[in-house]
Amino acid sequence: MKVSAFIIHLTRAAERNAQVLSLVTSLPCPAEIMEAVDGREITDDQAAACYRRTLHSPHYPFELSRGEIACFLSHRAAWSAIVERGLDAGLVVEDDVAVDEPFAKVFAEAAGLIEPGDYIRFPRWERGEAGETIHSVGDMSIIEPFLPTLGMQAQLVGREAARSLLAATETFDRPVDSMVQMQWLHGARVLSARPIVIREIDRELGGTVLQNKKKGFMERLHHELYRPLMRSAVARRNRQWRLRGRKY
Repeated sequence: MKVSAFIIHLTRAAERNAQVLSLVTSLPCPAEIMEAVDGREITDDQAAACYRRTLHSPHYPFELSRGEIACFLSHRAAWSAIVERGLDAGLVVEDDVAVDEPFAKVFAEAAGLIEPGDYIRFPRWERGEAGETIHSVGDMSIIEPFLPTLGMQAQLVGREAARSLLAATETFDRPVDSMVQMQWLHGARVLSARPIVIREIDRELGGTVLQNKKKGFMERLHHELYRPLMRSAVARRNRQWRLRGRKY
């Protein structure tokens, strides 16, 4: 099986260089550093070419920052590399991730199971995810949650899943992790690996590089009130999609 890893890294985030080099040597497959798109350098025209405020239902009510747009474009670049290089799958990892010792075994189990249209997440926590166990061996398992948790820390993306995600996200209206949750929209089968074998260490590395604008009180309140409604709506649409035999 032909698998390579892509570590998404912003060059100006020099405080993360040591962590990135550690990932290159510690990941259980050939790894390379992929230059992240820099939100500071995205022009108005570039943003307008890929970002629309309202595209999909359920409606995403918040405007994306340039950092969020850049993050989405960085993951699209990784998906493109998977397709263009003819890989069976690509392990896409963000540069603020640390992998624990059991990661190699869980990764090997996922790589042995993955189908071309699968997208297997290595989430940072278990809470909020529930679904059918489709594979297990010992203490390791792969589940298919109705609502994958948010986060893009580490995921093994099959070639056809990458192709489907690219086709569905030429334009987008929400952050990349929210879009991945919408399985009926892109058609990839989103799975999650267990146990938890990664950690997000952005605080240890100086904090986030997304440069998100600070939300006011009313916007934060709206976000907190809207979040459970959004989660419920997305989970419901995913269930309907599966009941229809994974057809649009």
